[in-house]
Amino acid sequence: MNLRLTWVQPEDLVGHELRQAAEDGRDARALAARWYEAGGPPAPETAGASELPRPDLRPLAEELLGSLANLPTPVPDDEPTSLPEIRSLAAPQALPPPDSEAAGGDALRDRLHAAWLGRAAGCLLGKPVEKLPLAAIRSLARATGNWPLSTWFTARGVPPELLAAHPWNRRSAATSLAENIDGMPEDDDLNYPLLNLLLLQRYGRDFTTADVARLWLDELPAGRTFTAERVAYRNLLDGVEPPLTAVHRNPFREWIGAQIRADVHGWTHPGDPAAAAAQAYRDAVLTHTGNGVYGAMFVAATLAAAATGTADVHRSLAAGLAVVPPRSRLAGAVRLGIASAREERDFDTVVDRLHTELGGYHWVHAVPNAALLTAALTHADGDFTRSVCAAVSGGWDTDSNGATAGSVAGLLAGHPDRLPERWTAPLKNRLATSVPSFDGIGFDTLAELTHLEAVRP
Repeated sequence: MNLRLTWVQPEDLVGHELRQAAEDGRDARALAARWYEAGGPPAPETAGASELPRPDLRPLAEELLGSLANLPTPVPDDEPTSLPEIRSLAAPQALPPPDSEAAGGDALRDRLHAAWLGRAAGCLLGKPVEKLPLAAIRSLARATGNWPLSTWFTARGVPPELLAAHPWNRRSAATSLAENIDGMPEDDDLNYPLLNLLLLQRYGRDFTTADVARLWLDELPAGRTFTAERVAYRNLLDGVEPPLTAVHRNPFREWIGAQIRADVHGWTHPGDPAAAAAQAYRDAVLTHTGNGVYGAMFVAATLAAAATGTADVHRSLAAGLAVVPPRSRLAGAVRLGIASAREERDFDTVVDRLHTELGGYHWVHAVPNAALLTAALTHADGDFTRSVCAAVSGGWDTDSNGATAGSVAGLLAGHPDRLPERWTAPLKNRLATSVPSFDGIGFDTLAELTHLEAVRP
């Protein structure tokens, strides 16, 4: 019996690394030919492992992964790696000062409470349709009269043949449909903010990337990691030290994982997008490079602006865009998302355009998801329901995009009572998690703890 350990088995990594090589300019054609001539599979489309185990290919996979790593990689001037180089290209914006209370009083605490709730609700909305193609998401919602998307997904009223063709996400269906939500179930999109809250409590704002690694080894179960995070975790256990953990046999290094860890860095730096981005950078480089790091910096800076109480969603997104290299693929995707949302009133048309232009990337890659997130937030113009529903309705990484959209829109709403009750009541002020000491915690308590870190000198 073979143990299918997803995201790390060499024979499943080769296809992903070949795709990454094409994206970063390495000429891997000869290695690709060897792989496919031997019967090697392409990268799994959605899951972390191919459908059929191929342990017979492992020796060749090990060899090819080493060869792929040794291929010369053009280092584009537009996508630098080090923080000083990134800062030399970026142009952070000056923001209006936070309102007098938002800088440290009850108003900021209320914003953080709404942001935690918003992140949870947006994530939960996207969970049942994660990994489903765009057409399936639209069909499932339309079958219950929920399109344009405006509330939770439900299986009630969906024709059995449609559910058979497009089943809900297997792990999430029992806890994320309207008829069965009972508090916020565990999800990595919430585990990482909890870990980063612990990070600040334990090491302070001057934490290092090595501190992030230490915290993970102490507090994060390996089975709760995925994609780049699981590879980096494996690398740590193999004695690989940061930042090499982000590149050694890690074809997921420009995916969305670092971005979903960025919220606490933004929440705790109201009015200082540059500092939020720098903190997100030190976290991100444990697992990611290039656009994967830029995505984390973009989100952290956007949230830092939104936390001021003086910036609307458009000013917040502009602050996020300003901290990343302007000619990077991530920045281009953000600008595409903004422009598409401003030009087109029908959001389905916006989504179709993004899928046409960016559909060549993997559905978990940071670049297309940044475009969709930005388009959703721009199109919704700060409205909470429209923000999370647009982000989820666009497909790709539905729970992660819903979570980040909810975080931004929650901050902009400014108070938990301003979020529609249909989104907050089912959460029951209760979060499930395997991160030690947090299981069952309330979002009000999390807001208090986050506020303490935001105002800590």
